[in-house]
Amino acid sequence: MTRGRFVAVAGVAGLAIVATIMGAAILVQGTQAGRYQDLTTLFQEFTTFERPELVNGAPDYTAAAMATQQAELKTYQARLAALDPTDWPVEQQVDHALVRAQMNGLDFNLRVLQPWARDPAFYKSLWTEKSDTPAHEGPTHHAVVEEWAYDFPLSTTDEARLARELASIAPLLTQARLNLVGNARDLWVTGVGTMQEQVAELRSLAERTASAGSELKQAIEAATTATGDFVAWLEAQASSKTGPSGLGKEQYSWSLQNVHLIPMTWEEEVTLLKRELARAHSSLRLEEQRNLGKPQLTAVADEAEYLQRANDAITKYMAFLRNRHVLTVTDYLEPALREHVGGFVPEATRSFFAIASHYEPMTLFAHFYHWFDHAWMREAPNASPIRRGALLYNVWDSRSEGMATAMEELILHTGYYDDNPRAREIVWIMLAQRCARGLASLYLQANEFDIKQAKAFQVEWTPRGWMSPDLDLLGFEQQLYLRQPGYGTSYVTGKALIDELIKDRAHQLGDRFTLRGFFDEFNAAGVIPVSLIRWQLTGQRDGVPGAK
Repeated sequence: MTRGRFVAVAGVAGLAIVATIMGAAILVQGTQAGRYQDLTTLFQEFTTFERPELVNGAPDYTAAAMATQQAELKTYQARLAALDPTDWPVEQQVDHALVRAQMNGLDFNLRVLQPWARDPAFYKSLWTEKSDTPAHEGPTHHAVVEEWAYDFPLSTTDEARLARELASIAPLLTQARLNLVGNARDLWVTGVGTMQEQVAELRSLAERTASAGSELKQAIEAATTATGDFVAWLEAQASSKTGPSGLGKEQYSWSLQNVHLIPMTWEEEVTLLKRELARAHSSLRLEEQRNLGKPQLTAVADEAEYLQRANDAITKYMAFLRNRHVLTVTDYLEPALREHVGGFVPEATRSFFAIASHYEPMTLFAHFYHWFDHAWMREAPNASPIRRGALLYNVWDSRSEGMATAMEELILHTGYYDDNPRAREIVWIMLAQRCARGLASLYLQANEFDIKQAKAFQVEWTPRGWMSPDLDLLGFEQQLYLRQPGYGTSYVTGKALIDELIKDRAHQLGDRFTLRGFFDEFNAAGVIPVSLIRWQLTGQRDGVPGAK
């Protein structure tokens, strides 16, 4: 919809309703049921509307602009509500629920989360690495600069394009000083660190492009200066920020159910993650007992050994998936995984996941189901135009992170580590860490913890001291889960929903159930909430909050 113009939209049966929003008359008329084409058209218009207009080359997140968007969102929600998908095929009903979830995501951002007003990290622009998930984790603004997507050395055309993109940083940060009126202390303080990282990344970019033309050099310099000034402003304001950063249980549960379509409340997630934390610790102790007398794992000693073991693990893994009929292995999956083998990290600087992968690469690589997802989305896009790209507002998190986490344990149970039993211990350590950080994030969102307490809890309940207080990863994870409610639990919650779906589908199919058949239909559904995949595969929609 073009703002401020007359727009014809679908409405309830045989009625014409006129509403006035921000001075514009909106005509609502049409048939009750509508067509699937009406849904796809609405979705295309919504995704355009969702992007703020540009002011001085930067997205407009001012209070006035956000109030206007919040008012106009109601017309899109009304149009969606007027489409009755009851008689549509299940796949199209699922798409209707996906559109509603993303509209709810914008609604939640505008009403509650308000990252442009509460969260300085929202204004980070430069991204040096590709996210392993369908889109960036957590709230990001609409003019981010994807440095990782450029090939260096830059062509003349790419130099000019990168300079134009970087030019949005200074006006955006000028605007940010007016927009950031929140009092969320933990978000503010951690956001300072995020923006300091951007200063370092811009300086590194300047070094990489030392031979570039004057236009790009000036753009990098201006962006670096603007970011440095912004950091100084954030630091000067920090002492005045004294409020909590969590959203509270009620708002958290609303977002969980209505945006991420996870059929749980805050309290139910606490119960689940406590149980899974206990299961992980207990299973670790049982594995250790089982392995008494067996040699301990040894970490790789250098780059050559790391690459050898990592590539051997991928070779073994792909053969395992194929020969054990776990899922259909297409030609492009193995290259997608080999692009992300990583490299050797000295012991003193290893993060939690580097510790694991230097003992047994596959304990981490199993989580790299993410790169399979990227390959499937690129090589075999879903026919649905609504599922073709990354869903907004991290609506994909239960599927993306849940499946990546589920794969870690799935290959354990199907026999991948039968010849390396000590590696099974690492699988349980990784699950314990995911449960510990998820529980901490729940207490943080409920304002029962501050971020210091959340980090301490995560450290305490991660086995073998692999999560130490001084790891950068620790701060990154708890900051992300504070910024994006529900993300920290999605690994474990999504895995639990997938377990339930396997149970339901196996019960339906009986002897006709196969794991490969399950994952073929599961993956073909796209990277969408697990509750919706369950609906599509089983016909059961009782686990989809708000489904018609």
